[in-house]
Amino acid sequence: MTLKDLFQDVLRTLWAHKMRAFLTMFGIAWGIVSIVLMVAAGEGLRKGQEEQAKNLGKDVMIVFHGRTSLQAGGTHAGRLVHWEDDDLSVVHAETPDCQYAIPELEQDTVRAHSNFNNAALTVTGSHPQFAYIRTLDVGLGRFYDWNDMREARRVAFLGSDAAKQLFPGRNPVGDNIYLNDFPYVVIGVMAKKKQDSSYDGWDVNKIFVPFSAMRRDFPDKPPGTPTTFDQLLVTPKSVEQHEACKHEVRVALARMHRYDPNDKEACPIWDTVQEAQAFKAMTDGMKYFLGAVGIVTLCLGGLGVMNVMLVAVRERTREIGVRKAIGAPAGTILRQFFVEALIIALLSGAIGLAIAFGFCALVNLLPMPDFFAGLIPDWTAGLVATGLLGTVAVLAALYPARRAASIDPIEALRYEAGG
Repeated sequence: MTLKDLFQDVLRTLWAHKMRAFLTMFGIAWGIVSIVLMVAAGEGLRKGQEEQAKNLGKDVMIVFHGRTSLQAGGTHAGRLVHWEDDDLSVVHAETPDCQYAIPELEQDTVRAHSNFNNAALTVTGSHPQFAYIRTLDVGLGRFYDWNDMREARRVAFLGSDAAKQLFPGRNPVGDNIYLNDFPYVVIGVMAKKKQDSSYDGWDVNKIFVPFSAMRRDFPDKPPGTPTTFDQLLVTPKSVEQHEACKHEVRVALARMHRYDPNDKEACPIWDTVQEAQAFKAMTDGMKYFLGAVGIVTLCLGGLGVMNVMLVAVRERTREIGVRKAIGAPAGTILRQFFVEALIIALLSGAIGLAIAFGFCALVNLLPMPDFFAGLIPDWTAGLVATGLLGTVAVLAALYPARRAASIDPIEALRYEAGG
């Protein structure tokens, strides 16, 4: 029998048993679609949360000032602590595991207006690395630099929504805004940013100016002093060094302000690195759960496929007997059943993958919540599911066919004739 004759015979047989072939293909395709969609949903959630965490900052720790809760060095508990400009040089010198440690000073009572509109916005002053640490991507113009810092220039970088409020329908770069009547030249506008967490408001609604200009024009308010600032932004040199970096910052600030380094109330820290690690542990747990559900789904699908294939081959025992009676060798019979099962596995696998990936593409056309990046399908999961279910289908066809092909033709004819 030629290869062409074999395929024609296989296709005729599949068409003659189209309901059984359809049930087998449905079981394989359904298992593949289920696995791909579960993995895609889990990956979409993980990716979405990862992007949101990056939008707040790149491995940043926000070091707030607070009140002491422990007595230390003869000082009483309940003392208010404020970070000072002099703390920066000490923190830089005593924190070898930290990459950046920069101040942030904010005012939410500054009157802001342009020649076209006014708005209630938060004004924030810091160092040039602030744009990198807090993921402030430039949409137009530029962010302020060290030359602006050294000369305390009155330049401003606008959040995307702040720019729309102050300059509706206009390009604000090069124009002036007035902060408490101080003229500031707009040098840039932030790209649109999605943000689901914050410690002081959304970045799109802020005005960013050099720390030196902020210190001169809008110093800290009482009980702060002209040399204090609101919080310290710290990043480690690597994720592995973040605990050491955090400890070094606590020790350095505690020594400067004479409180116990273990007093977390005096120095509260919002650790986004630790949050990211906790979220990764949660998503890993979700991944293992979805994997377990996927394995159960594959097993159930495999059982269904196996059952259909076993019944289909047993019902064809008489056919096998007839083929043997007219001289067909066992190898030819097995080869036909193998090709039949292989065609079913490949065709249903392709259909399952096409449905799963097509459904993911359609769903991703819809607007997604900020914390969800959409359905992100994984070829590996789809191919593994296809391979496993296809293997089950082939083995479930070959095992009973091999047994039927090994018995006497007369017994094979009697087996089905007698039910």
